Amino acid sequence: MTDWAFELADNPNTYTPLAPHHERIVTDRYVLFMTTRGGGGAVAQRFRFDADELDDVRAELHGLMRARGREKLAWEVGTGGTPADLVERLLALGLEDDGVQVGMVLDAPPAAERAKGIEVRRVANDDEMFAAERIAAIAFGEGEPKRVPHVPDPTNVVYVAYLDGEPVARGSASFGERGVSLFGGSTLPEARGRGAYRALVAARWEDAVARGTPVLVTQASPMSHPILARLGFREVTRIRALNDRVE
Repeated sequence: MTDWAFELADNPNTYTPLAPHHERIVTDRYVLFMTTRGGGGAVAQRFRFDADELDDVRAELHGLMRARGREKLAWEVGTGGTPADLVERLLALGLEDDGVQVGMVLDAPPAAERAKGIEVRRVANDDEMFAAERIAAIAFGEGEPKRVPHVPDPTNVVYVAYLDGEPVARGSASFGERGVSLFGGSTLPEARGRGAYRALVAARWEDAVARGTPVLVTQASPMSHPILARLGFREVTRIRALNDRVE
């Protein structure tokens, strides 16, 4: 595994191509990634500063949040982040621990074949986009999603898996210069265990190969980690997530 593959797994939002609804602020001390869709999430990562700079960095991030009318900020502290005890320092400041994401890399074809009866298609219109958003909302226990227009973007692609013609799973891919970052994998509860998730991984691997960048990188949740490991993904880093409220 190359250094850039580790860095992509450790800080994915730092290097992925931006979609029209994304904003990214890059500094020497951190990278702040924001989206205006789905409630306007904000994630800070790739921390590179000294321990005595923490208060200044946090104040700077909070200022950026307030300027955009946002109240919540997620800190994602990867293995390469500094200071080395940043997580402990953030917890001492009152941030809420939001668990661990496992950075994983796949640089060979997925180990399992596609399940029969599963079709995977790229989202191509507004109705398919709404189907993808609805799957994610149900899978993650969220409310009914808002309809958003589908804007074709060759570097940020949403996929939907169909079982017997019905949309049952979705996943996204961000195609960078050297590798592909996977996001948002989710399956309807009644369709789990039928191969839809594996089919989505296979479809994105095939597109990565076609683009000449046969490397998939993702941050795995506890639910997705076992299936990704069976498909051949290797754990390369662990990212601690913490939630911060902007006063």
